[in-house]
Amino acid sequence: MRHPHGLRAAAAAALPEIGAAYQGGFFAGYISHTANGVATHGLIVAPSASGYNGKVGLGWKTSATATTGTDSLFNGAANSANMNNASHPAGQYCEGLTIGGYSDWYLPAYYELDIAYQNLKPTTASNNTGYGINAYSVPARTINRTAGAPARTSVAAFQSGGAEAFNSQNHLVSTQNSSSSAWVCDFTDGAFVGNSKLDTDDLVRAFRKFAL
Repeated sequence: MRHPHGLRAAAAAALPEIGAAYQGGFFAGYISHTANGVATHGLIVAPSASGYNGKVGLGWKTSATATTGTDSLFNGAANSANMNNASHPAGQYCEGLTIGGYSDWYLPAYYELDIAYQNLKPTTASNNTGYGINAYSVPARTINRTAGAPARTSVAAFQSGGAEAFNSQNHLVSTQNSSSSAWVCDFTDGAFVGNSKLDTDDLVRAFRKFAL
């Protein structure tokens, strides 16, 4: 793959391909915390066997109330740090993980999970064309998805039925939508909707990131 603008050649040469095993999980793509198309971090998705909660849902919060410090759309680590308690089952699960020697796992933010959908889409289903603009993605995406783009990932392990594939259902993000709801991403079609924080059916998959 072509590595994004802003990476030095030597560093870029050492980075993995999308879906490759890397630093405790699997490389999911680049994000720009400055939202200018220049990568600041690489994103890593936890292995299915150890960072996906057995593909059993968890609740965002045990009460339908606001949580201070969970409004970031791109920095899941910051959001998740404010959810590391028993009142926030999904965040506490991710924060408590140690996988591959790494203990900095977290519940991803809205645009972090969007990047994973874009790069590791599990199925051939049509995309919801109302979503996809992402200034924090690298390269930045200025238009919504089309029905056919992104296509299903070419990484076999992340294709539906593969050992590392995302299930085709809602996945929680650490970004709250309102005092009583949090965003979820439907990995069937890439749509984001606000679900009740009390809903315990949404899946949770941990992420971590590394600075570039």
